[in-house]
Amino acid sequence: RKAAEQNLAKAQFNLGICYANGRGVAQDKAEAVKWFRKAAAQNLAEAQFYLGVYYANGLGVAQDEAEAVKWFRKAAAQNLAGAQYFLGVCYANGRGVAQDEAEAVKWFRKAAAQNLADAQFNLGICYANGRGVAQDYEEAVKWFRKAAAQNHASAQCSLGVCYVNGRGVAQDEAEAVKWYRKAAEQNEAQAQCTLGACYANGRGVAQDEAEAVKWYRKAAAQNFVFAQYLLGICYAKGEGVAKDEVEGYKWLLLAAGQGDEQARKLASSLEKRMTRQEIAEGQKRARNFKPREAPSSGSDISIPRIFETRPEGSGTGFFITEDGYLITNEHVAGNGALVRVVAQDGILPARVVKVDSANDLALLKAEGRFAPLPLVSSRDVKLGRTVATVGFPNIGLQGFAPKLAKGEIAALSGAQDDPRYFQISAPVQPGNSGGALVDERGNVVGVVTAKLSAKATLATSGALPENVNYAVKSSFLLSFLESVPEVAARLREPNLKDRKFEDVVKAAEQAAVLVLVY
Repeated sequence: RKAAEQNLAKAQFNLGICYANGRGVAQDKAEAVKWFRKAAAQNLAEAQFYLGVYYANGLGVAQDEAEAVKWFRKAAAQNLAGAQYFLGVCYANGRGVAQDEAEAVKWFRKAAAQNLADAQFNLGICYANGRGVAQDYEEAVKWFRKAAAQNHASAQCSLGVCYVNGRGVAQDEAEAVKWYRKAAEQNEAQAQCTLGACYANGRGVAQDEAEAVKWYRKAAAQNFVFAQYLLGICYAKGEGVAKDEVEGYKWLLLAAGQGDEQARKLASSLEKRMTRQEIAEGQKRARNFKPREAPSSGSDISIPRIFETRPEGSGTGFFITEDGYLITNEHVAGNGALVRVVAQDGILPARVVKVDSANDLALLKAEGRFAPLPLVSSRDVKLGRTVATVGFPNIGLQGFAPKLAKGEIAALSGAQDDPRYFQISAPVQPGNSGGALVDERGNVVGVVTAKLSAKATLATSGALPENVNYAVKSSFLLSFLESVPEVAARLREPNLKDRKFEDVVKAAEQAAVLVLVY
């Protein structure tokens, strides 16, 4: 204190740290800010950085993100890696400054060059997603690896993702499992959940459902929603653990409480075969659940993130050109959302090229060579024609393998005689939206788009609908594509000869993709 009162900047900063942590003095964040400010005014970079952190989080001072950026910038100009990193986060998220992803990359790079693991990880994320820099998976792997070597759990998990999908590195599921395990052992919830899925499916490791449950449980205990959902399924089915529908119901309720729609539907399905006492017990267990939090470092410096890895929604799509143009529903892909597609070659980034909101259609583009489906006008489609679709329904429950649904054209118009749609009897489910509806020759005659609401039908008619689903007619799809001449010119000619149904299904499967929206 004496040195601080004599205006020695380092002493003022250290006194601020003492007040911040309650060391040798009663903890007082406002007093900490006072001394940080005195040292910062003397251009001490560490004090400027801490002052920025306190403004960013409203510690001992009113929260002011613009003021935080001001102090981060002063410290970053003195080459303080932590300040450069935080300034990058501010630019990436538009906090206290106009969002500028290229500027974020600039500051992440400066901090990464000083071997700051968090900056190396975020720089890898920027390269992987093409945020503020041209997409480059090899460069992403380079930075993930640098951070992973410093035991950065999220970087280890991301490196595992690169290995499992062969992005920027040769595909190697065993190597992916190695990195997932390193991150999982550091209590990284996403890695724990993914490692569990590897054990459940025998990907990169011998299949072991009990080991899958072990890792799901660890992630679920940290309130990781997808792990709670998967753990609920394991208990409900008795996979890797003794069957216990009450415990399964508990975990599904917890996942549903975080907004997981599939968990909510499955919990409702379980309720139908549970007693009132079992339902009450499951609800009680869910209420009593307390998430296990990661140990606190005791520091006021929390590390912000700039990305979200779990998809918010999913659906189906299908390729229409060899060079990667594909179709899905507008309600699946959105307009400008971050989209990835899971094709036979792995997970690929995709961009939304154009949407037709009136007809619920979206044109996307992925890079690569693919097996497309031919389109044909729907004008000649007759009532009762056999049709089929290959898609990815309920991926959390039914898995990621493509599923076939076969049926007939049940009506030549949709709900309330809407002429844009076919009514089809093919038993589609949530997740089939955006899939190709093909005829006996393998030509696309429609795009699966909607399922009649059971709740609304029950309310209006008193009966539940059975296999009442709709598809946008291909004539409307062809009209949409005419507005994109470079795509329309590359469409395959329709198949004119009859084909074996097995060959039709195989072609539909090769063209189908799982669409993931973030």
